[in-house]
Parts: sequence; structure tokens; C-alpha cells
Amino acid sequence: METIFALASGSVRAAIAVIRLSGPQALDVCRALSWKGDIEPRHVHIHTLTDPESGKALDQAVVLFFKAPFSYTGEDLVEFQLHGGRAVVDGVLQALAKIPGCRMAEPGEFSKRAFENGKMDLTEAEAVADLIDAETEAQKLQALDQLHGSLSRLYEGWAESLSGILAHQEADIEFPDEDLPKGLGTALRPNIEHLLKELRSHLDDNRRGERLRDGLLIAILGAPNAGKSSLLNALSRRDAAIVSEEAGTTRDIIEVHLDLGGYPVILADTAGLRATDNKIEAEGIRRAERLAEKADLKLALFDATKEQDAETLKQVDARTTTVFTKADLAKGKGLSVSATTGEGIDLLLKLLTEAIATQFKTRAGPVPTRARHRAALEEAASALERCLLADLPELAAEDLRLALRALGRITGRVHVEEILDKIFRDFCIGK
Repeated sequence: METIFALASGSVRAAIAVIRLSGPQALDVCRALSWKGDIEPRHVHIHTLTDPESGKALDQAVVLFFKAPFSYTGEDLVEFQLHGGRAVVDGVLQALAKIPGCRMAEPGEFSKRAFENGKMDLTEAEAVADLIDAETEAQKLQALDQLHGSLSRLYEGWAESLSGILAHQEADIEFPDEDLPKGLGTALRPNIEHLLKELRSHLDDNRRGERLRDGLLIAILGAPNAGKSSLLNALSRRDAAIVSEEAGTTRDIIEVHLDLGGYPVILADTAGLRATDNKIEAEGIRRAERLAEKADLKLALFDATKEQDAETLKQVDARTTTVFTKADLAKGKGLSVSATTGEGIDLLLKLLTEAIATQFKTRAGPVPTRARHRAALEEAASALERCLLADLPELAAEDLRLALRALGRITGRVHVEEILDKIFRDFCIGK
């Protein structure tokens, strides 16, 4: 096993930079950088690091040693806390690369080793990545809850119950009782039905966890020159979209990421809805309509100085907030805003925040946060449904095994080598 190293802190100019290395040669690497004497675990040491080839000083660093298995990765792990200048960091990284058996870590490799050494399961490892990527309070809280094992405890509890059911079912097969009916043992059926009910309830969450990770999508819809781009700029407080009196200026979807009430939001400006012979504009309108279909919420904009257009009216449904624009020129029969004067913008933001909070309304218990969680849970539920209908005890037992295997893939308690690279490749280097 090679010893890996990486910059664990940000790469920008800072007061402190942290370089982390993990593996069987971690202490040897310290000695290669002119360390003399022993390194006591979990004690702070101050040492001048030097280049192993030239002997030139690299930096005076704070050095911490975490002895296996009591470290983040479960291996010997060393952290160098350096001065955060780019030249200092680059010099130490280059020096480490010269040491035989020591190489730069791949993205997520520290967390992957932590998983492989039993320091965390896959849901907790994914939570590490989510916590680093979190941009809003709600995203942070969801990631922390998952990191603390909320999903692990739930799924492992189900797996433990399922293991007990499977053991009893296999006992019925090995030691049949003439009085027992064929297929699933009657004593086991209520337990399986209860577990299946919990699985289905867990899945019936409107994909809240996944949407919280990715952001809730709000589509801004309306006729050309209804003020969509101006409203986008007003809500985002920057010139994200080009504003022009010429109809059809917006041809493609423009997205802005916002934090509304602690929730992540993707605000999308779309092409103006109207009949057109222009092929490029028509494609933009088709994209706007497709986006409207999948949007969590919609803003239907109407120019208060004109009649309400039919194409935008078609988009109004239960997910839609109707907004009348150009309130500085005229008032509509409802919520009126002006991107020019700012009138009504705060009220619109308040209404959107309330609607988003309703969409993300917290319910008891953790929720799936990734598509792979949902796919495995659906597979487990389908297997349990088949189990309840199985005619032969052997078929029922096989479906129980398939359900147990599906749950195990979520936490990594069964063989999951084929999905490890996919999970960890999106991590940042150094984590």
C-alpha cells in the first residue's frame, strides 16, 4: 500500500495550509524531511521541514501524527500545518513527490481508505462530500445528520431485521414442519409486511433529500419583454442575464443559484413564450416548456401594461406564482413588482421562501439523499413484494437475500467495488 499525500486545505493564499499524508510510510516520510527523534501520537510538534535532495529549508511547520487505527483513514496519518503561501505549499508538495513510495492522492482517496478500513460506511463518506459542497444552512444540516449516522442506523436496522427473517425462513426450509403451508412462513409475513411499509414510507418523501442536495428549481416564464431577465437580475442582485427591449433576446436557459431562507434554489430565466418562425428561438421556447414541466415552482410573469398572454396562461397551475411586472408603469390584479424601482421584490422573495420551506417541509426521520440510495431501496422493496407472493419457500428466501443485498449496497456492507470509484471520484483531492 502506497503512502498518499495531498493539500487538504484551500489552494488560495491563506495564513495556514494543511498537507495530509496517510499510509504505512507516513513516519518515514517525516524522517525523509529531516525529522530527528520520535514523533509522539496526538501531540503538537514544531519542526523545520527540508527538501530531501537539496537539504534546503521548506518551512517551519506544526506536525501532528495519528497512529493507526486511530486516525481518519485508519492508517498512520501525518498532517503538516504550514504557512499558507503558494511557494511554501508547492515546495513541500514537490519534496513529498520525490520520496519513493509516496504519491499524490486521487480525489476522495483519503475517505475511500477510511471506508475500506471500517472508519465509516458509504453513506457517511458521501456526507463528507456533501458537507464540503454545502452552500446553504439546510444543506449543511442534512449533511451533518447523515455524517452522524442517521441513514446508516436506519438502513442497518432494516438489514438486521431482514437477516433475522431470512434466518427463520432458511430454518423452515432446512427443517420443514408438515403443518406449515408452502411458500413464506406465516409467522414471518407480518414482519416482512411491516418492513415493506417502512421502506415505502421512507421512499415517499417527494425526493426531498436529493432536491435539497441539488437545489430546488424555479422557472421564470412569460412572453417576450415581460421582464423575466430583469426580474432574474433583481432577485440575484447582479446582471446575470442580458436585458433588452428587443424581443427574443433570451434564447437559452440562464441559471442563477440563490440561498433563500437557508434552502438552495436554482432560478432559471427562459426564452419568451410566443409563436415564432425563427428556428433558434423556437428551440429556446421548447426548452423553456420542458424546463417548466420539471420545475418545482414556476413564476408566470405578465406585463402589467398589456393583456395577459395565452401562452403564459397555459403554464399557470398549482406550482405557479403569478407576478405582474413593470409596477412602476401600471398595476396588475395581484402581486406586482418592478425591477426598476424594487417595488414588490421583497414580498416576492418572502412568498418564494415560504413556498420553498413548504416544499422542503421537514418530516420525522432521515431521507435518501442520492439516486443510488433510492434505486437500491426500490430494489429492496420490490424483492420484498415478490417474497410475499412467492409460492415456494426457496423463492421467498431468495427474494429476502436480494432485498438484504440491496440494502447492503447503500452502506457498503456487501461487495460494492463496482460503485466505489463512481462515489469517490467527485470528492475533492485531500479528502
